[in-house]
Amino acid sequence: MLLGSQLRRLREARGITREAAGYSIRASESKISRMELGRVSFKTRDVEDLLTLYGITDGAERTSLLSLAKEANVAGWWHSYSDVLPNWFPTYVGLEGAASLIRVYEVQFVHGLLQTEAYARAVVRRGMQGASEADVERRVALRLERQKYLVSENAPELHIVLDEAALRRPYGDRAVMRGQLQHLIEFSERPNVRLQVMPFSFGGHAGESGAFTILSFPESDLSDVVYLEQLTSALYLDKREDVAQYERALKELQHDSPGPDESRDVLRGLLQLS
Repeated sequence: MLLGSQLRRLREARGITREAAGYSIRASESKISRMELGRVSFKTRDVEDLLTLYGITDGAERTSLLSLAKEANVAGWWHSYSDVLPNWFPTYVGLEGAASLIRVYEVQFVHGLLQTEAYARAVVRRGMQGASEADVERRVALRLERQKYLVSENAPELHIVLDEAALRRPYGDRAVMRGQLQHLIEFSERPNVRLQVMPFSFGGHAGESGAFTILSFPESDLSDVVYLEQLTSALYLDKREDVAQYERALKELQHDSPGPDESRDVLRGLLQLS
């Protein structure tokens, strides 16, 4: 995505159309669009030809961008789990690992970054009915691997609104749910985590369309991405007007939900009832 955005910036600065850029590398306009969105792999020759077309002759700048192309084609650690993942999800894991800010509204269950191992296993078993125990454990292992990013030295900010339904819907037995609630209480006290609970008592709210995630990146060239998971696919929205609508919805959810301290009290109350 970073390389694609830089190639787009260079093309637009020269006033070159996507069609002309595609012609220069023996490709279509849509191929250039996919390259600029970071949706396809990069051939070194194509990048070299585009840089020449865009007038990039400085050796250091060309080397830097070609190095990005090589990095972009290196498979991430999560690709070793591709046999147990739906084909749209590896893209999300890569984006999540590159994000500096992750904003979430979740209604069905606790978000994967905050799940305990036991709760994650119960969720995965429900979602992968008929799968072998080995495949279930590999999916759980991936989820736990993703969570390491949240406690790493360069951990992202996580701002999350959990609907009360996600906290009351049981996955696993009573001990699993109690462990999950306790885990949320502890994680909510981390400096990079802002956790709020949208209570049933509020009634209708801005999250009526369902769960969504907004990913923001440290590179200024990269636009925010909204991730929407569906039953058989996922959507990745990066148009400014689309992202803005989801940002407004999340701000409303944050405004209408109890603050982090009060939400922690809600979690403690649910723990006592469990």
